[in-house]
Parts: sequence; structure tokens; C-alpha cells
Amino acid sequence: MTEIEVPRHEELEELRSKSFTRKVALTTAIYAVLLAITSLGGNYATKEMMLSQQQASDQWAFYQSKNIREIVYRSNSLRLEAELFERGASMKPEARKRYESILSDMQTEQSRYQEEKDDIAKEAKALETDRDKFRAKDPYFDFAEVLLQISIVLASISILAVSPPIFVTSIVSASAGTVLMLNGYVSAFKLPFFH
Repeated sequence: MTEIEVPRHEELEELRSKSFTRKVALTTAIYAVLLAITSLGGNYATKEMMLSQQQASDQWAFYQSKNIREIVYRSNSLRLEAELFERGASMKPEARKRYESILSDMQTEQSRYQEEKDDIAKEAKALETDRDKFRAKDPYFDFAEVLLQISIVLASISILAVSPPIFVTSIVSASAGTVLMLNGYVSAFKLPFFH
């Protein structure tokens, strides 16, 4: 009869511990990848939000300058109309024709500035919409990063303590972080306390 060597209890415990450690280490690496993807999305959302805000501010400043020019043309037109009315028939026909031509040009410019203002306002509002969209995404990435970082810490602790319950807690935390990260990208749902 051949002898079969039965492994000792300590050896079995060490093998089990190594297997658990490998599983947790692999899972921790996955958490780190998810964290990197989350950071990328969060950084992009923040950058786009800030860029859209800057561009919208630039457009509103441009709108203001067009508005000022429109007001200048309007006030000059009103003054010129009053002068034409006041001087009326006493003006030479050539001078009156010249004043009317200038008045017509001023009113044309005033109308042009009004149209340009409307276009600028539409563009500024579109940029503000983009800003708001990225602002709404940002908290999901922020909280996802926190949960994934906590998951990495919990997984590391579970390796040191050889504690499956702590590892399960890290999986739950990472799952929640992953859901928030995915929602940051696709905006499938809204959590009221994030807005």
C-alpha cells in the first residue's frame, strides 16, 4: 500500500490565504482601472464645464458690446429725428435729404446690431446648456471616485486581515462607484441630492 501524504492544516490555510490574496489583488487591479476611467470622465466633465462657462461669458460680453452700439445708434437716430422735426421745412432740400440718408443708415445699423445680438444670445444660451449638462455629470464622477478609492482601501485591508466580509464590502462599494461612474457618462438617472 502506498503512502499518501495528507497536507497539514497550516499548509492548507496558507494555500487558501494565497488564493484569497490573488483574487483580491486581481479585483483591486480592476478597481484601479475603474478609478482611472472615472477620473478621466470627471476631469473631462470639469474641463468642458469650465470651457463652456468661459465661452458663454465671452458671448455675453460680446452681446453687451453689440447692445451698447445698438443703443448709441438708437439715441443718435432719435436725436436726428427730433432735429429733422424741429427744423422741418426751414432746411434746404439737399441738407434734409442728407439728414434722412444718415438717419436711414443709422436705423439700418441699429437693426443689424439687434439681429446680431439675437444670434449671439442663442449661442450663449447653447453654451450655458452645455455647461449645465457637464455640471450635472460632475458630482457622479466625484462620488464614484470616492467609492472606488474606498473599495481599493477595503480590498487592501481584506488582504492583510484575510477577511472575506471586508472584501465583500469593497465589492459593494466598487459596484456603487461603478454605477455612479457609468451614470456620469450616460446620464441614465438623476439623484436629487446631486443637483
